[in-house]
Amino acid sequence: MKQQADNNRGTPPNTLHRRQNAVAWGFIAPFIVIFSVFMFIPLITSIGMSLTDMTSRDLRTPLNVDFKGLENYIALLTDPRFHKALLTTAIFVVIGLPLTICIAMACATALNKGSRHLNSIFRAMLYAPVVASVVAVSVVWRYILQEDGLLNSILTLIGIHGPDWLHDTHFALPALMVMTIWRNMGTLMIIFLAGLQTIPTELKEAAAVDGAGKWRIFTHITLPLMKPTILLGAVLISVAYLQFFEESFVMTQGGPLDSTLSAAYYVYQQFGFGRYGIASAASWVLFIIIALVSILQFRLLQSED
Repeated sequence: MKQQADNNRGTPPNTLHRRQNAVAWGFIAPFIVIFSVFMFIPLITSIGMSLTDMTSRDLRTPLNVDFKGLENYIALLTDPRFHKALLTTAIFVVIGLPLTICIAMACATALNKGSRHLNSIFRAMLYAPVVASVVAVSVVWRYILQEDGLLNSILTLIGIHGPDWLHDTHFALPALMVMTIWRNMGTLMIIFLAGLQTIPTELKEAAAVDGAGKWRIFTHITLPLMKPTILLGAVLISVAYLQFFEESFVMTQGGPLDSTLSAAYYVYQQFGFGRYGIASAASWVLFIIIALVSILQFRLLQSED
């Protein structure tokens, strides 16, 4: 190291700067190659596919596809199944996101006040669904929600005949919401717990001395100071809910009667049907929606700073 430092002292600054740049580019070159092959090139290709009538029959002769311009996007505007997929996704986000935030905040607040040893146990229990395979979790919940499954067996003990949850158009989407909220609240709980632990205890103690109750302290001190953390969690979970796919794929296959057909599952189906142009256009529409929602939420986050 000393000899290298002595050699660098006699090296002109421009030469040393070029050497440092070459070393830096050498370190990031593998990432650039991998990103370009598996991310950037497919991304650009999907834009081109969304402007053509490419199907599975054109894979061997991709240069012979016809340019369609924005016709695929216009076709999506008139496709009732795509409208229903967007509506289902919107319902999933609008209802599921607030419920996930409220439940995660309640769990984080309770864990923030409990004993340290019990907190570690409950924290691991609540976070376990996050690290578990979503496919495995979905399969387990599918058996629980069957007509003769565990849930209906418990309801039978109290005299209630439960429906076939996953094959009823009224209950299929709420059932998926319950499972998804249960699985994702652990992520928000950890984020909120970290945010709660950064709030100075002196503020709460001063408010308590002035006669403020627990609820008033929570609404006037805790929540305002937690707004940036809440909005961060809302961005993460809303993006995940806008792309929800595995739950619908494993548990309902988009049914019954497309009642659980999400936008991401619609894209998957179009690719499965070999309609690559329509599928690419639908995926870009979903990307634009996610980008707009994220930008809106980050604007709200910045306005609180």
